Amino acid sequence: MITAALLTGIGLGSMYALLALGFHITYVVSRTVNFAQGSAMMLGAVLGYSFCITWGWPIWLAIPATLTLSAIYGLAVERLLVRPFSSRGSDAWLMATVAAGILVDNLVMFTFGKEPRQFTSSLTESAFSLLGTQVSPLQLMIPLIGAAIALALMLVRRYTRLGKVLEACVQNPRAAMLMGIRVNWVVAIAFSVSAVFAAIAGMLIAPLFNVSAEMGTLFGLKAFAVAILGGIASAGGVFAAGLLFGLVEAIVTIYFGSAFTQIFTFALVILALALRPDGLFGSKTLVKV
Repeated sequence: MITAALLTGIGLGSMYALLALGFHITYVVSRTVNFAQGSAMMLGAVLGYSFCITWGWPIWLAIPATLTLSAIYGLAVERLLVRPFSSRGSDAWLMATVAAGILVDNLVMFTFGKEPRQFTSSLTESAFSLLGTQVSPLQLMIPLIGAAIALALMLVRRYTRLGKVLEACVQNPRAAMLMGIRVNWVVAIAFSVSAVFAAIAGMLIAPLFNVSAEMGTLFGLKAFAVAILGGIASAGGVFAAGLLFGLVEAIVTIYFGSAFTQIFTFALVILALALRPDGLFGSKTLVKV
């Protein structure tokens, strides 16, 4: 039983971490986040289902099409809902992105339908035994992909020219603009990448859960909790917090029942943040004035 809980928790936690990494990348670049991130995950799952199941596209064509449309969605969110407000120093982008998520969820509900649908995949059908527990290849792919993305983000920020550009935009946007860096484009790309991360999470989790227009709401909320818990400015911290959150959720569900899952997990988040306001893996930022 504990093996099943660990495997389930690692898979769920990696999915939460992927979503939370989307919050991370927009925050470190622009100090804003997309509260419609859950809807972006839902779009990834719905588009993947539509391309693969409804229209019968091959997977090698469905995946890039889904990610491209998700990237465009992220660009639209930044350009239409975040930039007009953040450029004026207003925090109204917060409510604008929340409203966008509700709008997208309802539009998908009217077009895709309200009833949940099963996304069949060969990656879930060919299960094998691992430590006495049946495991599908997809359950192992999710944490591997999540860890690879988190590691790539850390390496890019630390060792590449693009990382230096991102760091310049974070530390002093005006100075970065004077140096010829197109800060607005960097922020837009960050939102696009954030939506792509969410779409990847949606496509990965879709075969394990039913696809529906409402699937992203709770996942998005949990992912934001994970981002704050891990220290939103740290990619590694966010990923580690996602794994921790998923493991706690799976263990509580198996041993106490699903009725206690949200009570335990969010109570632990509140307790952790009370003890560590900057997140479990975050650190205080020194600001020169």
